[in-house]
Amino acid sequence: MTAARLGALDPTVFELAARRVMARCDELARITSTPGAITRVHLSPEHARVNRLAAEWMREAGLQTRQDAAGNQLGLLPAADPEAPVLMLGSHLDTVVDAGRYDGIVGVLMAIEVVRLLQRRDDDTSGVDAPARSPFDFGLEVAAFSDEEGARFGKALLGSSAVAGTWDDAWWELEDPDGTTLREAALEFGLDPGRVSEAARRPSELVGYLEAHIEQGPELHARGEPLAVVSSIASARRFQLVVEGEARHAGGTPYDMRRDALLGASEAALAVERICSTQHHIIGTVGQFEAFPGAMNIVPGEARFSLDLRGEFDGERDRVWDQISRELDDIMGRRRLRWHTREVHNAPALFCAPLLQDVVGEGIRSTLVPGSAVDGSILGSGRPEDPTTLFSPAGHDGMAIGAITDVGMLFMRNPDGVSHHPDEAVSLGDVALGIRALAEAVAHLGAEHRRT
Repeated sequence: MTAARLGALDPTVFELAARRVMARCDELARITSTPGAITRVHLSPEHARVNRLAAEWMREAGLQTRQDAAGNQLGLLPAADPEAPVLMLGSHLDTVVDAGRYDGIVGVLMAIEVVRLLQRRDDDTSGVDAPARSPFDFGLEVAAFSDEEGARFGKALLGSSAVAGTWDDAWWELEDPDGTTLREAALEFGLDPGRVSEAARRPSELVGYLEAHIEQGPELHARGEPLAVVSSIASARRFQLVVEGEARHAGGTPYDMRRDALLGASEAALAVERICSTQHHIIGTVGQFEAFPGAMNIVPGEARFSLDLRGEFDGERDRVWDQISRELDDIMGRRRLRWHTREVHNAPALFCAPLLQDVVGEGIRSTLVPGSAVDGSILGSGRPEDPTTLFSPAGHDGMAIGAITDVGMLFMRNPDGVSHHPDEAVSLGDVALGIRALAEAVAHLGAEHRRT
């Protein structure tokens, strides 16, 4: 399948594919542990159900399916040479608590549709359709990663880290809010913790990794553009911080004797906002906050809060963390408090490979031509020479997969930029454009691969 052949397809083919994707997003949204909301966490019964459903859709599209030793659901469209490497396409099927229905999920379902569009079928000598195969000299593999969000055990990218061969056995002792360890959950799910290394892939097995994802911000919406090339994925560090003071009677303790941990932690949270809001592409978020003992009539003796710190470049991110640390030293010193922290996540920035940025850009150029809009999407009047390129402040599985292969990403417009929330959205028209652009990108990569 060449880019030219894709361009000759009736645009309704992409619209029908997009309608399947949107309907399946709705179907997966009904698989949840929280009635009235979408919550689907790692190694849960809901995880098992969505894997089975995704496998069914992969097989229907002609893929050979398996669940790996880390609980990732995979579907393969092999090349003519069974030893050929594969181009991996995909995203994740797990969610945050009270999630939207498109973050990650739409990327998996679009990948299935792209493989459906690109596959080749040849009649065998008996006149029966032979199994589908890749039209390129590499195979195509759809990956539905099992735990990108880290909502259950507090450690993100578990599934893709296993594929990348960077699994840390210390993670088996992580606990969920109910006290269940990751090891116990894996056994209950039907996985053997001793075999997790079997999920790891060698760099020689992969041509690269491409992912389509909604932009988890408002930039494309503000520009009035449906698609963008992703240049890099933010570096990230996550911390759990504890502030220690002294719990005393609320009525009997004068202000000059108080060592109020809650007020110290609150001032620290405001300092995070103040410092990060003045920095370019550095984002700090305090997303969890607790005070103890938590009684109305007791001065809080301890406060705990989280910090999610992201940046385009590792050095800038680390410099801001040092600045925040110095500010906390000052705040706690003035308030006669103590503080300490535990780092729970550290991921370097991932820069998308120049070749994969180029083919994604070519995919967008090939797609955004006059008359290619679906469902009311508004495009420009001519062929875009320079598709928009955006940095991703949100993390993705590509951050882990980048340890073993090149990574590229395609962003789709997200109205108002809402994500990790039930109001998260993407239009049918933009999904249709995204499917075509991703398929075109794969076709361009196939052509480049033959030339080399």
